[in-house]
Amino acid sequence: MTEPAPEHPREPQPLDSAAQLLTRITAQLGTQLSLVSLNGTRRPMHRSPRSSAPTLVAVAHGSRDPQALRTVLELLDRVRELRPCLDVRLGHIELNEPLLPDTLDAVGRGDAVLVPLLLGRGHHVRHDLPRAAASAPRLRTRIAAPLGPHPLLVEALYERLLEAGWRDEDARSGNTAVVLAAAGSRDPDSDVDARRTAAMLSDRIGGVPVIPAYASAATPDVPAAVRALAARGRHRVALASYFTAPGRFATLSAAAAPGIAAAPIGAHPALARLLLHRYDQALTGPAPAAGALTHPPLLASA
Repeated sequence: MTEPAPEHPREPQPLDSAAQLLTRITAQLGTQLSLVSLNGTRRPMHRSPRSSAPTLVAVAHGSRDPQALRTVLELLDRVRELRPCLDVRLGHIELNEPLLPDTLDAVGRGDAVLVPLLLGRGHHVRHDLPRAAASAPRLRTRIAAPLGPHPLLVEALYERLLEAGWRDEDARSGNTAVVLAAAGSRDPDSDVDARRTAAMLSDRIGGVPVIPAYASAATPDVPAAVRALAARGRHRVALASYFTAPGRFATLSAAAAPGIAAAPIGAHPALARLLLHRYDQALTGPAPAAGALTHPPLLASA
């Protein structure tokens, strides 16, 4: 009788890198924090029986920066304060839990509106959100327009500049300017949206030149925008952070700023109002069939 061959000992598995461990810890923290309000109470898991409105699913990109998740959760608590009976949930495109498909699966059946916490058009809005919605056939799903451009965003950007040290009298100086730092996208419509926001912000701060710059995928970057402004005699340059939450791109952009650098928009009250505005806009279109989704026009500033 042939003896069985001895088992080969399993090779030890390599330990996770520090970056992998940090990503895992941040994801687990996100899942736990998403269940707790800022006042320490547990968030309701189901829609209030007083409301039959479609679930609002806020779609964040996700970030390895723990402050990003905390900021988004604070923003959604502001949304709940504005509309207490509305079921508001969070899903991420990547990097953080809960991921969007898991959030949609948890909603189950009924109606939902996906509101992207993104400031312009691009790949995520055009492709990732429709793909996720299509993977939830039990839901009747609408996808709202991205948050920007919109006057409420401009007001929030202006207030963040003031907090960072911008003064209204700076508009009367001939050597001041602002760089609007954004994430960037290969989608040309994203650049159109950023340029429109820059023009609106310029009007808000008294005609001071505002140039958009990008942290990835598009040009110019912040240093190039600063050089272009200096060539026009604009040597006092502030940075407006056109990001919904802290993260790597926001940090890199602020580090390249030659002068004051405003914080990301974050949980600003105007952003909470805008999120609900986009949700309401998405509900004005025709009701989708079961398992279907609709895409309202991507309104630039309505």
